This record gives sequence, C-alpha cells and structure tokens, in this order.
Amino acid sequence: MVRTLRKAGKHLGVKLWRKWHDISLPLVAVIICLPLIVVVASFFMGLAGEEQRATLSHLFSNVIGEYVKHSAILLLGVGLMVLVIGVATAWLTTACEFPGVRWLRWALLLPLAMPAYITAYTYSGMLSFEGPVQSALRTLSGWGLGDYAFPEIRSLTGAVLVMGFVLFPYVYLVTRAAFIEQSRAAIEAGRTLGLGPWQSFSRVALPMARPAIATGVTLALMETLADYGTVHFYGVTTFTTGIFRTWYGMNDKVGALQLASILLSAVVVLMLVERISRKQSRYHHAGRSNQATRPMRLRGGKALLAFMVCFLPVLFGFLLPALQLLSWSFDRLDVWADTAFWILIRNSLVLAALAAVITVTFALWLCYGKRVASKRQQTSSTRITKASVSFASLGYAIPGVVIAVGVMVPLSWLDHRIIAFSESVFGVNPGLIFSGTIIALLFAYTVRFLSISIQTVESGLSQISHAMDESGRILGLKSQEVLTRIHFPLLRTSLITAGILVFVDVLKELPATLVLRPFNFNTLAVRAYEMAGDERLADAGPAAIMIVLAGLIPVILLSRAMNRRQTMSKEETRPLDPRPGEIYEPV
Repeated sequence: MVRTLRKAGKHLGVKLWRKWHDISLPLVAVIICLPLIVVVASFFMGLAGEEQRATLSHLFSNVIGEYVKHSAILLLGVGLMVLVIGVATAWLTTACEFPGVRWLRWALLLPLAMPAYITAYTYSGMLSFEGPVQSALRTLSGWGLGDYAFPEIRSLTGAVLVMGFVLFPYVYLVTRAAFIEQSRAAIEAGRTLGLGPWQSFSRVALPMARPAIATGVTLALMETLADYGTVHFYGVTTFTTGIFRTWYGMNDKVGALQLASILLSAVVVLMLVERISRKQSRYHHAGRSNQATRPMRLRGGKALLAFMVCFLPVLFGFLLPALQLLSWSFDRLDVWADTAFWILIRNSLVLAALAAVITVTFALWLCYGKRVASKRQQTSSTRITKASVSFASLGYAIPGVVIAVGVMVPLSWLDHRIIAFSESVFGVNPGLIFSGTIIALLFAYTVRFLSISIQTVESGLSQISHAMDESGRILGLKSQEVLTRIHFPLLRTSLITAGILVFVDVLKELPATLVLRPFNFNTLAVRAYEMAGDERLADAGPAAIMIVLAGLIPVILLSRAMNRRQTMSKEETRPLDPRPGEIYEPV
C-alpha cells in the first residue's frame, strides 16, 4: 500500500512538474516580450483614436522624413564600411601569411571593446580646434584661427566613419569563422581550373561565405539603428534621438511609442532580410574533406600592403581612441581618488552583476524546459514551449531605447494602479515601486540581453548527451534534480561565459539606462555621456576607460575561441611557398 502511494505520488509529481513547465515557459516568454508587444500595439492604437492619429500625422509630416533620410544614409555608409573592411581583413588573416598576422588576428577584435559613443567622444576631442591634431597642425604651419579649413567630425559623415571603424569586427568575426571552416578542396579545385588567388577568392570563397557575411552586416546595421550616444553627440537626428526628444522634450508618450514602433519595424525588416539571404545562399562541402585552406606567404610590398589593410582598422578603431582615453585619465588622476567616482563604479558593477545573474537564471530555465519538451512527443504544448524560447530571444535585436519605452509604459500603469489601490484601502501612497526603481532597469536588461544567455546555454546543453538525462532518471532523479546535479556542473563554463557577456553589455548599455535609471542613480556609461554632453571630454575619460577595460573580457574570450577553432582543423598546414615558376598575387 505504501509503495503504491509512493509511486502514485511520484507520478503525480512528474505530471505537476511537466504542467508547471508547460505553463511557466510561455508565461516567462510573454513577460519578456511584453515591452515589444506594447510598442507594436501602440502603432495600431494610434490608428484608432483621433488624438493619436493627429500625433502620427504630425510626426509623418514634420520629422519622419528627416529621421528616415539620416538613418538610411547612416545604414548605407556603415554597411559599406563594415562590409569592405570586415571581409578584406577576414580573408587576409585567414588565407595569407605575412609579418604581424598572428597578433592582427586577435587585434582586429579589439574595436568590439570600444563602445561607439566613447569612440565618438575621443575623436571629437582629438580633432577639435583645441585638440592635439589641429594644435600640431597650427604649430607646424604657423596658421591661426581662420587660416585653414578642417573637416568637422561632429557630422553625419563623422558618425558613419566612427561607427564603421567600431562595428566592422561583427563582419570580420563571422566571416573569418566561415573562411576557416571552408574546405581546402574547394579552393584548390578552383586553382586547378586556372583561377588565380584573387579569382579563387571572388568566385569560390566569397560566395561560400555569403550567408556569414550577411549575418555580420545585419548585426552591424542593427547596432547602428540602436545607437543613441554617437548620433546625439554628433548632432545627427535619427529615430533614437527622435524618441528621446519626443518623450522628454515634448512630453509626448504616444509619439515616442509610435516612433519606437516604426524603428522596431525597421529592425524586423533587417532580420527578415538576413534570414532570407541565408536561406537563398547555402553552400555545402562535397565529400568528407574538411582540411583548412593552406595560407599563402606574402613578401615585400605585398606583405606590407596586407599588413596596412589589417592594421589601419585597429589603429582607428581602438588604438587611437584608447590612447586618448589614457591621456585624459592621466590628466584627471584626482577623479580616481573621488568617492563619488567609486560610487559610480559600485552602481555599475552591482547593476551588471544582478542583471547577469537574473538573465542567466532565466536562460537556464528556458533552455532546460526546451530540452525536456524536445524529448516528448510533438504536441501543441511542446511546440508552444519551443516557440516561447524563440520569442524570448528577440530582445537582442531590438534597440535599447525601444525596449526602455516599452518597459516604462506598462510599469508606470502598474505603479499607478498600486498607488490608487493603496490610497483607497490603506490611505497610504507607496510611491513608484517598479517604474522608479532599478527593477525597471533590470527588467529592460533581461529583455535586451536574454538572447545572449540563451544562445550560450543552448550551446552548452547541446554538448551534453541525452543519455546523461536517461542515466539520471534510471538512478531515480527527478527532472529538477537532473538539472541541478548533472547539467549544472557540466554547464558551469557556459553559464560563466554567458554571465560575463551580459555583465559587459550591461556596463556599456546607454539608452535604456538613460530612460529608466532612478533619480540620483548614475552609472559609468551615464557619467561619460553627461560629461561629454557638457563638453567636458577629459572628465569623461576615467569612466570611459573603465567601460573599455571591462569590454576587453569578451574580446579575449572570442579570440581564444577562434584560435581553438583554427587549431582544431584536421590537418595542421604550414604556409605555402611559391613553387618554381609559380607566382602568387596579393589577395
């Protein structure tokens, strides 16, 4: 009798656990996607009310045209820059050997550690009238004010150049990974057909890497649309600056929501274009050969040209801004002894750590629920579970300002309902519980960066055999015990990696923090933005250098991962020297 009751209780517990999984995962996904739902709904609500239609009509007749024009120019310019620089550097560092190529392979990732708005501040300081470049020019030439014309960096062209040099590693990273994985057989087949190095690149390697290139360019364009600090500081009006101006300058929540919905639709279009391009451009290696392409050794002028092509993006994208930040930091050594500055560091670190823990916890829960559901029969509940994880991963493609606006509206509504209820029942006004605290910030960070954690955790779970789950069940472990006692120890590295990536991204996040931060609560990103906005660029140096140092962590992780991928090729190959009578042209 007791044994029967135990079996019945265990069976009931398993059923309740599955029911809880089937209910909780879609519920979590809906909560995570709530800001996006609010933003999308705002556009259709704007078509319903007369006042909202008037707001939308005003926006279309007065400001949308300028926002679309500047955003389109920005996307086109940045897209061309990252495409040319990213593909060229990826091919040269993969297919060629020349002096300095080993450290350039990881140095080309360094601009990822430099947020675009910080790079914009440094170039503005370097190229301003009192900056080192123009000062040196006047000293050498003897010119004075009005004797010469100097290009204005704080312009649309300047924004394109700055963002292009910062964002090209997105294309370099995925394209180089694609070139590394390409089979040597395909390249050498083209060589046997009489194709030279340049023709082999343009007609064989480049088409095979097209899906990866499309992915990298799309990621860079999404970051371009999401940027606020660079375009605002350089005086370029785009959708992100328009949302801030409408929300704070005009105090128009409806207009800000409608602008956010238009920006969100542009991001969705980019995502669809990227997916369609990948589906229409698929290439497979014939046979089982997976040997790495043998690099060509370049000498003389060709080697120098290849080195300069790879070094200049590192110089303009990282080295020069980093040197300027170090110079400002040394000029402001007193800031490092200021208690207020260390409070900023504490606020930033605590906020980033909390966001990392929350985000990784949700990612682990969602990914494990998807894994459990995938082992069952394909029913409506399992399909809903898998779709929930996919929907919860949409946030990373959405600009932070859109998420911030979508978070503020429902949390403000909830706060006012709580205040009204508390005053009517208890006669007490509890104040803003959600929208005026770091809860709103943490919610926005979770929505924005959950995708990073999900991808990292899913990658770790995919390397754990399902036989491990079955072994745990045979030993009498429940589903939650399988997670805590088997998967969790094996996923430790993936969880730490996901936490680090989220931690660093939260430190760099600016638009969402500006909108949702509580009063008298600043972070390093906000401090750098405020100092730069007051034209106190040197005072922004210490806060900016701290953000850059933190950003080096994922760059190191990515560099190590790429090195492992290249060394794990089935055959280690040495650089190919020209044979007698055979000449290799520069790529």
